[in-house]
Amino acid sequence: MQTVPATENVLSDVIDQRPMGRLQFELIGLCVILAAIDGFDTQVMGFLVGPMAESLGLPAASFGPVFASTLLGLMIGALSLAPLADRIGRKKVLLGCVATFSLFSLCTALSHNYEQLLLARFLTGLGLGGAVPNLIALVCEYTPRRHARSAVTLVFCGMPLGAMVAGLVAEQVLPALGWRAVFICGAVLPLIFADLLWRSLPESIEFLSRTAANREQVLRIVSRLMPNLKTLPDSLFNRPLANLPRISPRRLFEHGMWRRTLLLWLPYAMNLLILYSIMSWVPTVLSSARLPAHTGVEAIVLFSLGGVVGSLVQGRLMDVLGAHRVLIAQFLAYQLLVLLLVMLPLAATSFLTLLLLMGLLIQGAQAGLNALAAELYPQEIRSTGIGWALGIGRIGSILGPLLGGLMVGLGWQVQHVFMAALIPSLIALGALLAIHFSQRRDHASHPTPTY
Repeated sequence: MQTVPATENVLSDVIDQRPMGRLQFELIGLCVILAAIDGFDTQVMGFLVGPMAESLGLPAASFGPVFASTLLGLMIGALSLAPLADRIGRKKVLLGCVATFSLFSLCTALSHNYEQLLLARFLTGLGLGGAVPNLIALVCEYTPRRHARSAVTLVFCGMPLGAMVAGLVAEQVLPALGWRAVFICGAVLPLIFADLLWRSLPESIEFLSRTAANREQVLRIVSRLMPNLKTLPDSLFNRPLANLPRISPRRLFEHGMWRRTLLLWLPYAMNLLILYSIMSWVPTVLSSARLPAHTGVEAIVLFSLGGVVGSLVQGRLMDVLGAHRVLIAQFLAYQLLVLLLVMLPLAATSFLTLLLLMGLLIQGAQAGLNALAAELYPQEIRSTGIGWALGIGRIGSILGPLLGGLMVGLGWQVQHVFMAALIPSLIALGALLAIHFSQRRDHASHPTPTY
């Protein structure tokens, strides 16, 4: 008979000391699917602006605030619902988020005026924002530390995968059934998946072990990791939460860290600005170009496919070459691709090829920035540093669609839009170079760094 040793970090020790098993692979698979549903709902409107504008009698440029409302809801959901999960459990919050963005995707399909559309997309974003942090937290909790980076990167691949599926669904459903049917698909898929989540998704064992009433449930979960397990120690339950000092965001600006904090926030915000302006507006901008009608949808599908590949290889590249080198090279390569796009004649084949490569670079870089944030901060403030970088970065994701809408309203051509996107990429590149040289100076002064 196996027993779990009564140590303070007993559950994480059990997970770290054993190989990946069926429980972890099932959990990661569920989270990839959920992230894909998230990506579908976040990006689907980018494919539908033209038909929606015509149906609702609105100018296409007025959809900038609609995109921004989704992303504002996403930011608020991430900040407010993640702490709630620590109190009532991650599984409950995740299921609530799935129900929320499913319901309000349906409300989007039923919207008949601008105000209804704004509200429906904001509330959809609220549910989407609460889902992602809990996905990552569950994956990190159940995955051995040595595999955590790969597992999280794999889950993040679900988001561009979902965006790609959104494009394929829009391409097939839109001509036959209209834009409302596409949103109905986005509402029905999560509801079908919710039943599988309820039956298969494990709750956080750290959350369950806070009370002895959950002993049998914890035993069932842990026994899937240790099949011969028969009992659990009493010391595992009724444990107080970790007695750690409350980390104030002010710590991110103390002891000279203000420079690296501000420099890190810049590439986060600028990269998301580029990413969401492309995802939101490229199909609409291309509709006015002399290209086949389906080119806009194909462009975002390929951009998302590039994101899947980029996210998968990013971690390995940074392990081999270093985070700074890879990220700096990615922004330089993106700028070269933009110059090529502007100089070459606008043809479908060349444009789609460049969008595929841009997706690989931009979305891969977004995954890489999370790893860079973890490297820049000491252990005791690392979570706070990453969380605030993600939160500030969301400002860029809100500004991107708004600025894209402004450019569409001014009648800009696709080349002009991408030339404008060089500005945030140059800002991000400058910040990354400053971080790189600052760290080199720190390493020269302190040969044994603490981060």
